[in-house]
Amino acid sequence: MGANTSQVSDLSENQSLLTLIGTESISDNDPFWNQLISFTFISPTSSGNSKLLEEAVIPLAKILIENNPRTGNFGALVRIFLGRTKELKISTECQDQLFIWQAHNTLFMIRCLLKVFIREMTEEELHLQFSYQERVPGSCDTGSKVLLEELMCNLVYLVVEVPLLDITYSILFESVTTMLVLLSYQLSHKEILRDGLIYRYLMKGRCLSLTSQLVKTLLYNFIRQEKCPPPATHIFEQQSEGGGLLYGLASGVASGLWSVFALGGAGSKPGLDQEQNPLPLSNQSLLLLLVLANLTDGPNNCPNPYRQAVTCFKNTQDTSSIPTEQHHTFQINFNSLYTALCEQQRSDQATLILYTLLHQNTNMRTYMLSRTDMENLWGTVDSWSCGVCCDVTSMQVMPILKILYHVEDRNSHHVYMALIILLILTEEDTFNRSIHEVVLKNITWYSERSLTEISLGSLLILVVIRTIQFNMTRTRDKYLHTNCLAALANMSGQFRCLHQYAAQRIISLFALLSKKHNKILEQATQSLRGLRRADDSSVLPDYAQDLNVIEEVIRMMLEIINSCLSNSLHHNPNLVYALLYKRELFEQFRTHPSFQDIMQNLDTVIGFFSQRLEAAGTDLSVERVQEVIMKGAQTLPKDRLKKFPELKFKYVEEDQPEEFFIPYVWSLVFNSGVGLHWSPTGIDRSLGYYGMFYRRTLNILVFLSAPIRSYQTVFSSVLHIAWLVQTEH
Repeated sequence: MGANTSQVSDLSENQSLLTLIGTESISDNDPFWNQLISFTFISPTSSGNSKLLEEAVIPLAKILIENNPRTGNFGALVRIFLGRTKELKISTECQDQLFIWQAHNTLFMIRCLLKVFIREMTEEELHLQFSYQERVPGSCDTGSKVLLEELMCNLVYLVVEVPLLDITYSILFESVTTMLVLLSYQLSHKEILRDGLIYRYLMKGRCLSLTSQLVKTLLYNFIRQEKCPPPATHIFEQQSEGGGLLYGLASGVASGLWSVFALGGAGSKPGLDQEQNPLPLSNQSLLLLLVLANLTDGPNNCPNPYRQAVTCFKNTQDTSSIPTEQHHTFQINFNSLYTALCEQQRSDQATLILYTLLHQNTNMRTYMLSRTDMENLWGTVDSWSCGVCCDVTSMQVMPILKILYHVEDRNSHHVYMALIILLILTEEDTFNRSIHEVVLKNITWYSERSLTEISLGSLLILVVIRTIQFNMTRTRDKYLHTNCLAALANMSGQFRCLHQYAAQRIISLFALLSKKHNKILEQATQSLRGLRRADDSSVLPDYAQDLNVIEEVIRMMLEIINSCLSNSLHHNPNLVYALLYKRELFEQFRTHPSFQDIMQNLDTVIGFFSQRLEAAGTDLSVERVQEVIMKGAQTLPKDRLKKFPELKFKYVEEDQPEEFFIPYVWSLVFNSGVGLHWSPTGIDRSLGYYGMFYRRTLNILVFLSAPIRSYQTVFSSVLHIAWLVQTEH
């Protein structure tokens, strides 16, 4: 970085850099600046290379921190950049690559120094580093514009106004990355930051007028999914073996600049190459958008303008007027955004923005749910190995199902976001009906069984049940069960033509729950028997709580089965068949106080079809049994089944969702930011502290519209255990 530097290890000896950080002030008009910023540099995009660069920059930055109060050289460097941003748009139109190249280099140096400054000092101290002036060593110029705010506003202006072209790709990426660095104070704080200089510049300062344009541009960067420009022919040969980061001084237009991302790409884990993350600007723009949208509201209930922009933008095809009370709104092409959302669901950040739009932007949510009868995204649908009967509904669901199916390979945050998206979708009856009308063929990624043809609805049921079973044997998270079962419950009244395997898995899950219930009940009974002899009942509540949890899940499964039978029995002969085949599973729950009411309908159905099968004779074939069931389903009087309230669950956020979402977003920046590396020291403790909020917040993310039976069920569980012991004496 600077003249004649070829390797990171040479930075400490680079004369231009030593002059910058030294004790002598450098005038803004000094020719030195052109020499300093005329270098060809391949920006590191992997965490490992970024770490090497930062380790080399830290000692230089610390010297600058010490000398800058007397020289004001850092402020001069910032002013050099600001002077060039004013002409950057014109330079782009004129294809002035030299000008853009030098502006990029200047900003890159600023970003590298800021990264260390933020690590070493508070926001107030950072502000002083911008304020020190050459004219009066050690003093601050309070009369001039605030240079830090000026930099932030110019970065926003640059992202918004400079078009995305091959020659501007690197400086746009650098602008977005520098904004992330300026906002990264949150990473080193345990508490949620709700104020600060940079926060105020974005929320109240001159940046505010560009809010909607910035959000729109970041969304379009995500939508466009532009790859790094192809490497041009280097006019300077690499000077070190093994792929050194820095190249020689450029004279004239350095065509090597446009291979600025040629080193491997970055990802959530070290070692990922560029082929796995070829979209650094798209990724970085999405991370910045999530950071901005999740900033806390200002004092006096002043809403976050970036969240407002995210939650109220409209479709470009929507010709209705924008309400005057909606601030920071804009229009964007929903079709393009929808396509990008469906194609990019492999990453946490893409899933999180999908959740944000589904939950908070009613315009986008309405549009997504209305796409169920459209078929203009065939190419991507085919990539999921779907048959010719697919429509766009599968575009919404298939990426989410693959996240859940590979639950063992995903982090818990990503799984929860996917489940909540599924829950939000299942709140709509139109969605629940349409998924059973979409036929898929040859689902190759589902390995438990060959699925040559299955409805999307049945596949969804299979994946959710598999997630529940994985949770029962591995993570044992009660609230993951709650989300999964809530989604199944919302769909249950609209189950149609369930696949034979899906019906079997529903009953198999109930069998697994029944087995677990019996095991806990036996342990509780033995414990109570021993405690009665010892006159100690302190352990009983633990068993009662365990029994309460499993009985809540069993109750929910019975309600799901009952909802299907009550609303669409004649559409689901395979479920009736599976129910009859395993009828003995339900015997023990007929007299249980927690299940007596819901068991009435199941007993009615089992008894009705059992009588018809007995009348049909013995040694019936599978085909004959199915025929009897299908005919019987048409004749079973509906009034024989007891009516229960509609089984509906609705997702709501906790009152302070930022306690989960802000640390989650910054964990994504920490792990997935391209070309960024943060030392885990301090940050790990901060994110670990956030983890406490993560679990607590997600525990109450789902609001159950059905009656809450927790205390009643615990009490009945205790009574049931005591009754079992009493009957033995």
